[in-house]
Amino acid sequence: VQLQASGGGLVQAGGSLRLSCAASGRTFSTYDMGWFRQAPGKAREFVIGISRGGGTTYYPGSGKGRFTISKDNAKNTVYLQMNSLKPEDTAVYYCAAGSGVVTTNAAWVEYWGRGTQVTVSS
Repeated sequence: VQLQASGGGLVQAGGSLRLSCAASGRTFSTYDMGWFRQAPGKAREFVIGISRGGGTTYYPGSGKGRFTISKDNAKNTVYLQMNSLKPEDTAVYYCAAGSGVVTTNAAWVEYWGRGTQVTVSS
């Protein structure tokens, strides 16, 4: 599986962005998907995840209430909608796929996208 993330950019605080992650291959529907991010000087952290069928989402604290994830198996694409962005959301965002169940660590990840930069100005 190859993952290609897009949609990053520069946005003012309070604004919104939608990231997309397009996947190659016919087995997209068999993978849980998620997004991680890595800010300068910090470790990569889990942002949000979704089950292979799209019926279950996984929210740790940082994006709850502001970020949503959706999965379109017909288009082999997963989306991350980010609203009410804050400067602390500035990071490189990576999409991830795995045949296991999403957890907040990266143990379930089998495939990584290359990342897309999100910069939120104050």
